[in-house]
Amino acid sequence: MKVILLQDVKGQGKKGDLIDVNEGYARNFLVKKGFAEVATSNKINDLKQKKAAADYHKQEEIKAMHALASELKGKTFTVNIKVGQGGKVFGSVTSANVAEAMAAAGYDVDKKKIVLANPIKMVGVYDVDIKLLEGISTKVKVQVADEQ
Repeated sequence: MKVILLQDVKGQGKKGDLIDVNEGYARNFLVKKGFAEVATSNKINDLKQKKAAADYHKQEEIKAMHALASELKGKTFTVNIKVGQGGKVFGSVTSANVAEAMAAAGYDVDKKKIVLANPIKMVGVYDVDIKLLEGISTKVKVQVADEQ
């Protein structure tokens, strides 16, 4: 019997998968507990359309991230922060500070996508990786300056 999974089922598949299982297992466990629904031709068609739409949106997102990565490549963003004697920063520059500087320049990048190898604790220019999606990353420069 063919069923469409409504949520992940260990050993069977992930949400949205069309699987073929024993009729007793399907009726007495999967459908009864709400883990799956019986696959009719209409529901199979709907599932195919939803998957096609999801694939299309995923491709559009990938195109947008490639465009953003090429636009960001090599740009320099300035983070102004309190600095003590000798160019030592009070605290450190975090990915949130870099995200704010990028937002001020008009780029909406989540702070979780900004990868700092080590916390920035001195004034200067640093290379920072930005991982937009898996396989799509770019490098930008962050200039840490005194906020005077």
